[in-house]
Parts: sequence; structure tokens; C-alpha cells
Amino acid sequence: MQLIKGREIADNILVDIKSKILEMGTKPTLAVFLIGEDEASKIYVGLKEKAARDIGMDFKLFRYDANISEQEILARIEDLNKDKNISGIIVQLPLPEGLDKNKIINAISPEKDVDGFHCENQKKFCCGAKCKIFPVFPKAIIKMVEFAIGENSLENVNKAVIICVSDDFGIIMQEAFKKINIEAQYIFCDNLVSNSEELKEADVVVTACGVINIINSAMVKAGAIVIDGGIIKIEGKVHGDVDIESFKNQDVFVSPVPGGVGPVTVACLLENTFLAGVK
Repeated sequence: MQLIKGREIADNILVDIKSKILEMGTKPTLAVFLIGEDEASKIYVGLKEKAARDIGMDFKLFRYDANISEQEILARIEDLNKDKNISGIIVQLPLPEGLDKNKIINAISPEKDVDGFHCENQKKFCCGAKCKIFPVFPKAIIKMVEFAIGENSLENVNKAVIICVSDDFGIIMQEAFKKINIEAQYIFCDNLVSNSEELKEADVVVTACGVINIINSAMVKAGAIVIDGGIIKIEGKVHGDVDIESFKNQDVFVSPVPGGVGPVTVACLLENTFLAGVK
């Protein structure tokens, strides 16, 4: 087993953005909404802030109590949409009960939606239209696949299988793979047994289910790339969807959790923010 180390990939992306910011002479600015007291969200936002400041990007945090009114959030987003100094806007998820996630995200200007969650941006992406913003999580997964292929001079990587819980994510990932000329299909987590042959034939397996150890070495062919996008927290410890211990003596390329997709996702968010700020 060879690990696909997300930190190395992320560092390469961040070094590139930092040099471009220095060349440009002006700092892009990322605005982040943190609403409520979710502890994991606080940690994630802190990681994003540190990474942004480390590369010379400005970071503005808008923090609110869980009982904030939806109208107040929407009004602040509208102000930031109009602010020419703000390059990108994200809303850290999950949101407290009573707030409409889709309404709030879709209030962000598509040009400043650096997570790639806005319905207009997702529709364009899935239609194959040229997009300035590549949805962040799929972008990170594709970066990891490309790194594994390039780093190990892999050939004949033609077929991917995505294991997920929603059509929305499956369709976006199919389009993401299409952009790098890999044919992809998606299956739901509870249909793994009936799709075991397709899974065993895949050159790339991506899983994003949030189910511990749902994928093991017996389900994947030798030489495959396995990207673990799942996050499960048990007794304070973070796990992924992949039973990584089962792959120890196998000829495969696997991303770990933690230290895999996570840091690359943060780097891709900042890359999108830089791109959104370039006029």
C-alpha cells in the first residue's frame, strides 16, 4: 500500500497560490460565516484561517450565535456580494436548526461562491459548461487522483466508481472525472453488494459515505487508487470509510483519514478564492 498524502499535495497548491499573490501585489479576501457553536466547525474554520493567512490572503470571519435571524445573515451576504474587496464567500456547514441552508448559500453571488455550492454554479458544472470555480470537495478528490497517477506514472486509468449517499454528489463527481477523461459511475452505499463486480473492476474508487470501514481490500482490485472522502468521529477519534489496515499488504494507492482529502480541500478553497479575485 502506498499512501496518497494530502498534506504534500495541499502544500504544493498553497506554495503556488502564495507566489501568485506576491506577483499580483494585491491580497484576495475570503469571507467566512460561522454560525452557532458546533465544535468541529470552529476547528475547520480555524484551519482555513491559518492556511489563508500563511499564504498572504486576507480572512474575514463573521461569527453569529445560533439564534441569529435568517434575514440578518442574508443582509450581510448581500453587503459582501457588493463589496469589491471581497473575493470569495463561504458559509461553514452545518447550520443551526431554523436556518435554510439552500436559501443562504444561494444568496451568495455565484462569482463569489468559492465552495461551489450555489445551484447556478453546480448546474453549469454538471452541464459541462466552462466554469471558473470547480466545486471544492470534488476538486480536491480529482487533484489527489491526478497526483497518484502522475507520481506513480500510472497508465490505463480509465474507470472510476463513486460510492456516495446522494445523486447530487454522484453526478458532480461523474462530471469532475469526465474533465480528466475518466469514465465514472456512482453507486449508493447500501447497494455495494449488488455492484461488487463494477467496484472490483474500477481503476479509481472514491467513497464519501460517512460509514466506517465500508470499503476493504477484498472489494478493490490490485493497483487501484482509493480516495477516502468519509469522516466519522468515534470517541474523539477521526475515521474514514476505508478499512485502511486491510490494505497494508496490497498493491494499491490509498488516501488516509485524517491527512488525506481534508487538507487538499482547504487548499482548493483558497485556490478558488484566488481565482475568484482575479479579474
